[in-house]
Amino acid sequence: MKKKIGIMGGTFDPIHIGHLILGETAYEQFHLDQILFMPSGNPPHKQNREGRASDEQRVEMVRRAIEGNSHFTLSLEEMNTEGYSYTYLMLERLKKLNPDTEYYFIIGADSLFDFDGWKEPGRICKASHLLVAGRNHVAADLLKKQMDYLEKKYGGCFSILDVPNLDISSKMLREWLGAGKDIRYYVADSVYRYITEEKIYQ
Repeated sequence: MKKKIGIMGGTFDPIHIGHLILGETAYEQFHLDQILFMPSGNPPHKQNREGRASDEQRVEMVRRAIEGNSHFTLSLEEMNTEGYSYTYLMLERLKKLNPDTEYYFIIGADSLFDFDGWKEPGRICKASHLLVAGRNHVAADLLKKQMDYLEKKYGGCFSILDVPNLDISSKMLREWLGAGKDIRYYVADSVYRYITEEKIYQ
């Protein structure tokens, strides 16, 4: 049988409990073997990183957040690339290296509605099964309609993740920290201690 690996991509700036719950939900709902948490090195839509955590700090926060979970793994696949990071290239590299593996790429509802603007969406669909998490209270019928449209257009396979709607974003947490607000309970304790010790975002 083929291995089933989920991929949680993102800048993780910082990684928060929403990311962890999403990864765990995908693991359980689709009976995956592993979830790769894959920090983006240089995503083309997030080039201005002033006031953000460094690459090393983002990787360390992910490492601390997933420590102790045997089916969560830190992947630096996207951290070592030169130039921009594109999802389709990463997926095609992994497929070539691991032809016996099926990849499940996890995205939020916001990404689903932006998917037409991604680089080579058809190649992303060919290389992976897309798992969509509802976000920002997007109606289920609108999600289904968009998924049907993308499946027909790109020949892809999209499935909805049955995940609690936690309206938490890394941007919101950075803004809170910048304003001196406490983000305790929104991130793993180990991440909270690291952010505080390193004075990240402050």
